[in-house]
Amino acid sequence: MSTFVTLSTGQRMPMVGLGTWKSASGQVKQAVLAALDCGYRHIDCAAAYNNEQEVGEALALRIGPGKALHREELFITSKLWNTKHDPEDVEEACKTSLAHLGVSYLDLYLMHWPMAFQRGKELMPRREDGSVCYSDTHYRDTWAAMESLVDKGLVKAIGLSNFNARQTDDIISMARHKPAVNQVECHPFLSQADLLAYCRSVAVCVTAYSPLGSGDRPWASPDELSLLEDPRLGAIARRYQKTPAQVILRIQQNLQVFDFSLSEDDMKLIESFNCNERFIVPTVEKHNSILTDQMINPCLFRKFKTGYLGNGPRGFRSGSPKTYLM
Repeated sequence: MSTFVTLSTGQRMPMVGLGTWKSASGQVKQAVLAALDCGYRHIDCAAAYNNEQEVGEALALRIGPGKALHREELFITSKLWNTKHDPEDVEEACKTSLAHLGVSYLDLYLMHWPMAFQRGKELMPRREDGSVCYSDTHYRDTWAAMESLVDKGLVKAIGLSNFNARQTDDIISMARHKPAVNQVECHPFLSQADLLAYCRSVAVCVTAYSPLGSGDRPWASPDELSLLEDPRLGAIARRYQKTPAQVILRIQQNLQVFDFSLSEDDMKLIESFNCNERFIVPTVEKHNSILTDQMINPCLFRKFKTGYLGNGPRGFRSGSPKTYLM
């Protein structure tokens, strides 16, 4: 777990991190403790996961005088949720995460999604028909407020999550503090080659979330593709006497996690798996039916899609710095 990538800020971010999404109450504390004890030094959190207080309980048991770790040994990330995009809400939201996690600063603070929701305490504000209540707050205004968090020492770096290339470029064009990271879904079924190439060109590190395909996502249906159960991937794994998960993590040439290498032929075969399949698609319930956001708000979806969902099958390998959240 000691492999790092150097961000544009000069910080060293561990290339493998523990993601705390879907960690249930009563379980995430033990998960974080186990991760820290076996060498994880990168913990990825978010206000929307509703478990930062429990993550903080685990951190308190391992960080501090006379304990196993010093704060500066860890890289802690959190995220600003969509209902807190109004510039007046940004600092308070950050301080709430700091309080819940029990730390005085974050190493990285991300804007969780480019779209803003209606202000308030509801995580997913909805109308009577189930559709989400969006806000007109532009992500550029939110970013300007996040920059003040860096100025005040509350966070060491700020970044993006689920932003496409056009949106990322929009932020860079006006930023005083440029985004250090863009965290997006990325795996062999969604290679993100174009986005990776763009981020590399502007010195933005890409963090891949759900690199194993998020098979336990709550909205998964039995007829959907399963990355870890793909027979082609299984055949490759058997040839190396490894698991499909180990093969996926070994794909990235910069990630020295396991003591084996894939042949060029197998690398090319895995590159061919790309089918632009997104597993983490925002959904809403309307008239007792589960719909994706583009069905509710096609204008928003078109804006979100540009330069992000339309990547061609150009392969999974890239020289762009990339980290993985497990």
